[in-house]
Amino acid sequence: MEMVSTTWETPPAGEDASGPNFLNAVAIIRTTLEPEILKSQVIRSIEARLGRQRTGSKNAPRTIDLDILRVDNQRFDPQVWELPHLALPLAELFPDLSNPESGETLSQAAARLRTSVSVRPRPEVAWHVNS
Repeated sequence: MEMVSTTWETPPAGEDASGPNFLNAVAIIRTTLEPEILKSQVIRSIEARLGRQRTGSKNAPRTIDLDILRVDNQRFDPQVWELPHLALPLAELFPDLSNPESGETLSQAAARLRTSVSVRPRPEVAWHVNS
């Protein structure tokens, strides 16, 4: 792991918006695994060991949710421009990354989204980085 963002607390979204707030962070990792293998063999295993139980609802409360946002410096999840829990931590690591459709940078998207949703940095929630 090379870099980790600040942890951000964001409210739940979607149809299960009544649940607890979420803690969100972004980490940059290097791997030779293909995204599908990384997700199925590594990410799902980590989530299961940390108590994640998948339900029919994509936005249900959960102990952990790991996502792949970028692969080989290419945007992988187009929702990063509209979801504070993705944009804010990712903007710390890639502030000048531009939306190819609008030209908006991630730092601009993060600033825009901070005005529409109650979010707060949680620097006391630290992630251990092993090189």
